[in-house]
Amino acid sequence: MKYPKLKAGESPDTYVMESPVTEADILQMAQQLAMYRLSKGRALTERRLVFSHLQTLLQFHVYEVFALLLLDSEHRVIGFKELFKGALEIACVSPREVVQIALEHNAAAVILVHNHPSGSPELSQADRTLTTTLKNALNMIGTRILDHVVVGHEGCVSLAERGYL
Repeated sequence: MKYPKLKAGESPDTYVMESPVTEADILQMAQQLAMYRLSKGRALTERRLVFSHLQTLLQFHVYEVFALLLLDSEHRVIGFKELFKGALEIACVSPREVVQIALEHNAAAVILVHNHPSGSPELSQADRTLTTTLKNALNMIGTRILDHVVVGHEGCVSLAERGYL
C-alpha cells in the first residue's frame, strides 16, 4: 500500500500532504504518530495526551488487548508492549508475565492499558480485581503502577482518577 508523503508545514507540528489520502491512510498515520509520541525516551507530561495516544492505538481492535506502557524512574517511556489478546472481550493476563516484562525492561513504573471492544470504557469488577492483583505483584519488585487505563471508542477511563490505585 502506498502512503502519501508528508512535508513539514510552516508552523510547528503541522504537515502538508503531497497527495490525496484515504481514511485508512489517516488512521494509519494517526497510529504511527501515537506510537511516536509513546516512543522510547519521551517524557509523559500530560495525562490527557497519553490517553489520546492510547485510545488511537487500541480503540479499533475487535478483540481485547492488554498492554504495558513501561516507564523509567523519571516517567520517560521505555516502551509500549501489547502483551495479551483475547477472543472477544476477555484477555487472560498473567501476573507472572507482566512482572517478567517489567523486570526485563528495568521499569520503575508502568501504566496498564486495555481496550473494551464493546466501545464503552466503563470499568468492570474484573478490571478492578486485575489492577489489585498486578499492583501486588509489581510492588514486590519495586515497580509502581501509575494508572490502569481502559480504552473504548467513547474515550478512556482511568482507574487512578477513579480512586482505585
